[in-house]
Amino acid sequence: MAYIPRRDYNLHMHSTRFNRPVVLTRHAALRMAQRHITEAELLAVIDTGDTRFKDETHLWVYKHLTSRADNLICAVLVLEEAVVIKTVMHDFTLED
Repeated sequence: MAYIPRRDYNLHMHSTRFNRPVVLTRHAALRMAQRHITEAELLAVIDTGDTRFKDETHLWVYKHLTSRADNLICAVLVLEEAVVIKTVMHDFTLED
């Protein structure tokens, strides 16, 4: 079943890594605003960051951005017809 957000955020964003449009949930858009994470920074994380898959469609993507002091930046993704961003974190710590 495809995730259909109540409101689409930033549908003009497109992931080259996953070759899909990027859709932010309201929660992810709020977290980006609170953490001052730009669309360009988010796309850099999504397209060039390291990945850790929970299963075939759920994953974390994270990256150190030299322009930021609050690293690692991490996005929680669901891969469906679009790349759905569930949340965005900063000061992320990778756990085993």
